[in-house]
Amino acid sequence: MPFYTGAGARVQVVAEADFDEAQIDNVVLVIAATENRALNQRISDAAHARHRLVNVVDDQPLCSFIFRRLSIARRCWWQSPPAAQPLCWRAYCVKKLKALLPTSLGRMAEKAGFWRNHLKTRLTSVAERRRFWERVFRGRFASLMQAGNETAAQKILEDELDNPGSTCGEIILVGAGPGDAGLLTLRGLQVLQDADVVFYDHLVTDGIRELIRRDAEQICVGKRAGQHAVPQHETNQMLIDAAKAGKTVVRLKGGDPFIFGRGGEELQAAAEAGVPFQVVPGITAASAVTAYAGIPLTHRDYAQSVTFVTGHYKADSTPFDWTHLAQSRQTLAIYMGTMKAAEISEQLIRHGRDANTPVAVISRGTRVDQHVVTGTLQHLATLAKDAPMPALIVVGEVVQLHSTLAWFQHTTDTEGFGSSVVTLA
Repeated sequence: MPFYTGAGARVQVVAEADFDEAQIDNVVLVIAATENRALNQRISDAAHARHRLVNVVDDQPLCSFIFRRLSIARRCWWQSPPAAQPLCWRAYCVKKLKALLPTSLGRMAEKAGFWRNHLKTRLTSVAERRRFWERVFRGRFASLMQAGNETAAQKILEDELDNPGSTCGEIILVGAGPGDAGLLTLRGLQVLQDADVVFYDHLVTDGIRELIRRDAEQICVGKRAGQHAVPQHETNQMLIDAAKAGKTVVRLKGGDPFIFGRGGEELQAAAEAGVPFQVVPGITAASAVTAYAGIPLTHRDYAQSVTFVTGHYKADSTPFDWTHLAQSRQTLAIYMGTMKAAEISEQLIRHGRDANTPVAVISRGTRVDQHVVTGTLQHLATLAKDAPMPALIVVGEVVQLHSTLAWFQHTTDTEGFGSSVVTLA
């Protein structure tokens, strides 16, 4: 049973057997968290007799105050002017916690409060109720509340109350971004902290994986060009099986999962299996690595459109519309194209694109070992030949701006590959 004296000045925790009413004499706030109601009653009476604030967990009639909502702390700490917040470790931690808390938490707490007394008749111990709410606030109920579907969330909560642990888990498809851990979205970070199991690809960097909840299981199902660690249909089934076991499953993919990431295929399989899912978009490589290389995808003087293309496609798929891709004053961002760089260069020139069109090959973009080579379309095969993976090809007049706008790296090294910029004229 903890006693709080002053605003963060001192906290004293007292075991049930050691409680003495005199211990309340010099405190301003008391919290009783025992499972002995007779003892809780005695603590409450002693606090009231001394005009002390008292809260008895899960027993509102014995309280002189209650923790109604977490937004109380928000108003006190997070919405106060920065100049009024103490520059101390506590303030720093609170700000970081704010980032990890979902925006729907207040509404979730209101829903939970409505069912609180009902749950006490089902689960008699504080430990059981704590485990129940931890599971609910990390599961499908929380996801539906975040998505704004309160009707479905209410149904999930009712099902859990009637039969705890009976509901299916879900699959959350998360875009990890291009590599720099700082480019992971806030929602992506929150989801990684709630995951029971994370299935990730090789493109997911160690910095991103370090943000996953420590006790979550991590399984690599990554794919590399020409060698698939786990066939796609097996990956789909692994995701479905884990969700049906009641787990919160995160499928973590580099970049954005809906842009050349097969995310749509995996969620189609989930839908067919009746497994609920949601999507957390990521920053796709085309927009991120070009920004880090100082190459705007569009510019009023150089390009009025941008086209995303993949150089990795099924053998029986429809060929590219090379005539369209070869048009000038547009930017081509080509994913996974280095192995077919010679064909890309040949076809674009054959269908009308100027052989001297500027091009860039950006390897390991946004990472500390980012590498950029620039040149012209006629030399694309040479530029891409030994490019470190992953790499993005950019074709278009906007590449000219690289020498002026590059900000992430400023080293020039014509000896070879590394964290450098190489130009081939």
